Amino acid sequence: MPPLPDPSDREPVRVLVVDDQELFRRGLVMLLGVEEGIDVVGEAGDGIEGTTLAISTAPDVVLLDVRMPKRTGIEACQSIKEAVPTARIVMLTVSDEEADLYEAVKSGASGYLLKDSSIDEVAQAVRVVADGQSLISPSMAVKLIDEFKQMSKPEREHVPGLRLTERELEVLRLVATGKNNREIAKDLFISENTVKNHVRNILEKLQLHSRMEAVMYAVREKLLDLP
Repeated sequence: MPPLPDPSDREPVRVLVVDDQELFRRGLVMLLGVEEGIDVVGEAGDGIEGTTLAISTAPDVVLLDVRMPKRTGIEACQSIKEAVPTARIVMLTVSDEEADLYEAVKSGASGYLLKDSSIDEVAQAVRVVADGQSLISPSMAVKLIDEFKQMSKPEREHVPGLRLTERELEVLRLVATGKNNREIAKDLFISENTVKNHVRNILEKLQLHSRMEAVMYAVREKLLDLP
């Protein structure tokens, strides 16, 4: 996982937990509640309640189960991103289905973790995503990379209307390798703030919601060469 800023240098990350399994949800809330730099602002048992609570609490990060009654995690992800655009979404689920991962990314999720992750991994994911980066479980990352390879096999085609600058393409390629803003800044000899500005511009130009979605778009449009 990428290095994190010193927790003492920032305000606590405000987290909302949404999961229909009460025992799991309560346990997660309790364990995250004692983590340094994390403040649990609420919990909900379904997607509708979770969306309503997200609007009222405006959390920095929402932990969402994928499969829930009334409104699925994917649907809740879309609703929360529309209502609270600043909220970062991490899907925390037992589902290791590629389809769920792709739908989560397309819906604006910045993270995808399996429920067999340790509490330390979940807490670190919250901090990483709150810092504007993306993170998925290693086993799911392998599936995503395999999909990238399949998507990049056809002949490279011209992409009409693409407005990314050469520097933005450089940043996007480095994002695709899993590097964080600090590492990208070092590679390109620019500041972290400049990297953040480039990433924001990339998302705005491509009308996307997350770094992962930007990479998937880039691979689909044959903008990247993956090993």
